[in-house]
Amino acid sequence: MAKSDGLSANQPTLQATRIDYTRGHMDEKDVAADAIEQFAKWFGEARMSRPGEPNVMTLATADANGIPSARTLLLKDFDARGFTFFGNYNSQKARELDANPNAAIVFHWQMLERQVRIVGKVAKVSRDESRAYYDIRPREARIGAWASNQSHVLSSREELVAAVKSFNEKFPDEIPLPDHWGGWRLTPSMVEFWQGGAARLHDRIRYQRQPDGRWKIDRLAP
Repeated sequence: MAKSDGLSANQPTLQATRIDYTRGHMDEKDVAADAIEQFAKWFGEARMSRPGEPNVMTLATADANGIPSARTLLLKDFDARGFTFFGNYNSQKARELDANPNAAIVFHWQMLERQVRIVGKVAKVSRDESRAYYDIRPREARIGAWASNQSHVLSSREELVAAVKSFNEKFPDEIPLPDHWGGWRLTPSMVEFWQGGAARLHDRIRYQRQPDGRWKIDRLAP
């Protein structure tokens, strides 16, 4: 039987889709001394690049046995403390973070030919911080936090629709913050900035947090 690469005969091969990266260059002498400051600079440039959502990120976690999983979600805040995101505390990612707080997040800004990898430990944010963000979410998102038993099996879509209807009726006005919903913050120990380069000579600048809180900066081979 002939081996198939998963593409039909009239489609280009995966090798033919290869492009060269020529949009930028990064030098370790020019980056900020602080990883969060450098991230803020790149994030601002990503916001200006459009289209898309610059805060889209991939969160990678692993369970107590080291089995990994990853999903795409939205960054909701970042500052000197780390990177904050929100979700259901009964979800798969929540269970994995409870068992193993080590995690990684990745941002890919294709228009800028850039990627940022961040590794660190994750902890829940305070209830007040979760409530502050929850209260500014659209009504349908707050109802969804009650209606969706995230990552658990549904008998049908109709079951979810019925739950949304039920909670809309239960909370016609104020929608309280569920006990099972809130935020996490990843405190980074490593941040790597990747800028695509011509001939695959990419620029990779890695920040590693030192015991005194400062960052050690190194250039990595592509």
